[in-house]
Amino acid sequence: MQKQKSYLESMPNSKGFFGSFGGAFIPPQLDKPFAEINEAYEKLSKSFDFISELKKIRKYYQGRPTPVTYCKNLSEYVGGGQIYLKREDLNHTGAHKLNHCMAEALLAKYLGKKKLIAETGAGQHGVALATAAAYFGLECEIHMGEVDIKKEHPNVVRMKILGAKVVPATHGLRTLKEAVDSAFEAYLKDTDTQMFAIGSVVGPHPFPKMVRDFQSIVGIEAKEQFSEMTGKLPDMVSACVGGGSNAMGIFSAFIEDPVKLYAVEPAGKGDKLGEHSASLTYGSEGIMHGFNSIMLKDSSGNPAPVHSIGSGIDYPSVGPEHAYLHSTGRTNVGLCNDDEAVDAFYKLSQYEGIIPALESAHALAFAMKYAKENKNESILVNLSGRGDKDIDYVIEHYPIPKK
Repeated sequence: MQKQKSYLESMPNSKGFFGSFGGAFIPPQLDKPFAEINEAYEKLSKSFDFISELKKIRKYYQGRPTPVTYCKNLSEYVGGGQIYLKREDLNHTGAHKLNHCMAEALLAKYLGKKKLIAETGAGQHGVALATAAAYFGLECEIHMGEVDIKKEHPNVVRMKILGAKVVPATHGLRTLKEAVDSAFEAYLKDTDTQMFAIGSVVGPHPFPKMVRDFQSIVGIEAKEQFSEMTGKLPDMVSACVGGGSNAMGIFSAFIEDPVKLYAVEPAGKGDKLGEHSASLTYGSEGIMHGFNSIMLKDSSGNPAPVHSIGSGIDYPSVGPEHAYLHSTGRTNVGLCNDDEAVDAFYKLSQYEGIIPALESAHALAFAMKYAKENKNESILVNLSGRGDKDIDYVIEHYPIPKK
């Protein structure tokens, strides 16, 4: 009898669809380069040499595995469920992004590319890709919205120190969506020597699958570590979602287990269009940046303006796999506004000595609310990044509270 394929083996299908979401809606000139990337990935993902090289990089360069930390003080403060963190803030460069960037750069080397090109919001993907480019001896060009360049200045400096060219996106709202637009335009000018290294589980096939697979190391490690620490699986897993790479990384290990999965979206500063980035909560089906998913639209059906205090999650759509999992009821959606994220930022800093990224603080803030209402549950939060990049902005706009 033939063994039934697991979820991860069967999703997406050969065309890159998770149900009705996903696919590759791209200009004809991109058909060949994206097919080339997909063919190379399918081959290399089964290659002993590629897998061995990636394992070596993760262990001896990235510092994996990252630990799971029990937040005793914070759990006692909340007075409810027990909160644990998967510490991607301790991954080299300070976030989960290097997990797929090193792999994408390795893929680019195999394809004979000379340059990596990408977008970034909070700058973590940009820093990670610049790091990977330096490691493999590749050129690197990062497109970043002008607003985010100012807001995330430390990461801009890091990218430049690492040798990357930072290109400001000056149109529209000058944030993450515009950075993606700008990067795509630059990539279209030369698909022969450049590889577009998409920074999340978004974009045309094969990137949603490929980035998920590269990020699945987070879930694989977390599941084993949590079980070793507690003898059980967590009752709930929480992760912030913009595009959703960190969330798919940790969710991937628990999809077929009896564990509640919460994708936490940015509620921003209100429920009106332009005040939040909560695509799954307020959006509808639509195509943007080459894939079909759930997106926020304006009155004309175009991508709507968005807002979040977390620059890495202010995106008007969401990865197609997140749209699919939510549509089937497998994942739940949580909301966290700007003020709640800042409160969690300070609480984790003052109670546990861990300064989180504002993006990660969304997942933590929701977990803290959830813990108060579910006192007998264990909660695993994917702390997707550290907050070095955010401290100047937070201090300027939110005074340090007394503990």
